[in-house]
Amino acid sequence: MSDINDEKDTGFMKVALREAMKGKGLTSPNPAVGCIIVKGGKIISKGYHRSAGSPHAEVEAINKAPAKPLKGSTLYVTLEPCSTHGRTPPCADSIVNAGIKRVVYGSNDPNPVHRGKAKRLLKRKGIHVTEGILQESCEKLIRPFSKYISTGLPWVVAKAGMSIDGRLTRPAKEDQWLTNKDSIADAQKIRAEVDAIIVGAGTVRADDPKLTIREPKILKRGKEQPWRVILTRSGNLSDKAKVFTDRLKNRTLLYERKSLKAVLKDLAGKYDCMNVMIEGGGKLLGEAFRKQLVDEVCFYIAPIICGTKCTPVADIAFPSSAQLSDTTVKRFGEDLRVRGLVRN
Repeated sequence: MSDINDEKDTGFMKVALREAMKGKGLTSPNPAVGCIIVKGGKIISKGYHRSAGSPHAEVEAINKAPAKPLKGSTLYVTLEPCSTHGRTPPCADSIVNAGIKRVVYGSNDPNPVHRGKAKRLLKRKGIHVTEGILQESCEKLIRPFSKYISTGLPWVVAKAGMSIDGRLTRPAKEDQWLTNKDSIADAQKIRAEVDAIIVGAGTVRADDPKLTIREPKILKRGKEQPWRVILTRSGNLSDKAKVFTDRLKNRTLLYERKSLKAVLKDLAGKYDCMNVMIEGGGKLLGEAFRKQLVDEVCFYIAPIICGTKCTPVADIAFPSSAQLSDTTVKRFGEDLRVRGLVRN
């Protein structure tokens, strides 16, 4: 019977995945990874990757485990252990030195230069290796890293709050917000997953947004405020705007007359942005879809019909409709959140 169908391995990998989720949004440009160590059918240690430069999940779990029980144990990790020296030493060496007898991992390293190296190294040292346990779930967790490492571009989430008729703003003289407080609070959690928030100059002029994470619980996890990225053609922006004057003004980046793809490449290469969010306005969102740069959609739909005197969510013509897959719908009061992947 194949190891991949082993219920115990699946159960333990689910625990490792829960550990990995603790680091989601905190590890760029590294992936979120979780690890547990098991002996005698019991978990004796857990770990996850907390931030770039900090110990990887395997090393954290090894360091937290009691010394004697490690020998002969099984290590479960969501991603193939690293086998080369980067910001930290290779995890494969730590596994060998700890006396671990078996390694089980979910996803292979998406970097073709490294893929499979850990398996070969560990097997040469007499360690049994099982791969592909909950592979789909483990690969889903590291989708942004996989894109970043293979293309040099970040994972792009298009986020918007809109009316039923697809408008981004209410008619003049009505309340500012389309969506309710619960939707706005959830959007803060989505911001916690990204390294940069991108808007057009029109959004800055019209709304003077802060573009920050304001939820204390999120910031206590060690999440750094995302880069605030402003795209402009004219450069005609008020120097009194919040993004240029508040205490986080050094986290604001202004790009003048740059294509969106060039901006994304710069954010990934220069600022280690693995996940970014485009929040508007309509023309910028439309351009991102038109050029097939969007990977994921997160739209909050309010039970309001605004009419034609408002900005549409994608104020630009597409060569063809953008279709979603792996779609989920969640309710926040009377609002609906639609989240899914874009089929490019």
